Amino acid sequence: MEKMLVTGGAGFIGSHFVKRLLRADNVAKVTVLDALTYAGHVENLGRAFLDPRFSFVQGTVLDADLVDGLMAAHTAVVHFAAESHVDRSLLNGGPFMRTNVLGTHVLVDAAHRHGIQKFVHVSTDEVYGPLQQGSATEEAPLRPTVPYAMSKAAGDLVALSCFRTYGLPVCVTRSSNNYGPAQYPEKIIPLFVTRLVTGEKVTLHGSGEHVRNWLHVEDNCAAIELVLRGGVPGEIYNIASATDLTNRELTGLLLGVCGADWDAVTYVPDRQANDIRYSMLWDKIADQLGYKPRKSFEQGLAETVEWYRRNYDRWAPLTRNSAATRPHLTLGTALEPQRV
Repeated sequence: MEKMLVTGGAGFIGSHFVKRLLRADNVAKVTVLDALTYAGHVENLGRAFLDPRFSFVQGTVLDADLVDGLMAAHTAVVHFAAESHVDRSLLNGGPFMRTNVLGTHVLVDAAHRHGIQKFVHVSTDEVYGPLQQGSATEEAPLRPTVPYAMSKAAGDLVALSCFRTYGLPVCVTRSSNNYGPAQYPEKIIPLFVTRLVTGEKVTLHGSGEHVRNWLHVEDNCAAIELVLRGGVPGEIYNIASATDLTNRELTGLLLGVCGADWDAVTYVPDRQANDIRYSMLWDKIADQLGYKPRKSFEQGLAETVEWYRRNYDRWAPLTRNSAATRPHLTLGTALEPQRV
């Protein structure tokens, strides 16, 4: 029976993964280590607290003594904990270097000492940098542009070096842009949805021609579990979907689902170092581990928008413009609290 340590498990992707683990019969224990920074919330874990196999520890991956004690009681690690917002990294890269690089070192160092059976390090497609054409395989060179991507690329190398030097069974996953319920409203989909359903305008950088691949969080979690169970130590696995959209195309879809029109969109100058296009091939995980995304983008987007409509009390306090009382809602849809 597996004893799983999940870092960053109160965040968006991590909390979905924890719930997935707790649905498995062969998991004896799931422990979440999370610092509960601005993007981590125990509410994301919901009913996990009712499961006797689950425990929560508030703390940072930089706390070597805490990590060492936790590592001794577990057999596998899935490492989600990270600073992940590009705009924040442009303003202050220090926390990204500390958490994403030094924190990863603390974890793999302890994992090596305690003989962890599997260590999955969760990373991003942004480490490959922008591509004008073509798609990156797992063997592509790392060419990160922004401080966030640079820190994740460095963390990848830290984790993989522990496999090459000490034989720690490390796998690295690199995922494209995730979306889904309960994502912190600084990312483009929840940011636009929360503004549109409250009658606010949204802002589109440049001409909106930046291309991103969109992956539902549940498909990403399914892929990460495949790597956890069957990934070859020392290997990297790209995880993506068949949905590539420009930001303008994405905005058009969001306007449609939210019942708004292009009058709600304001164009602003492009962000500093805003990479024009990311793209990865994910044949490897499909061929070797049987990964296949299940959620269509249309279905996933509709379900995501519906979650934000029904869970106003979860996201409104997190937005900078949230008022003391619920604002007048537009688009003809009432927002009703619904715990999940």
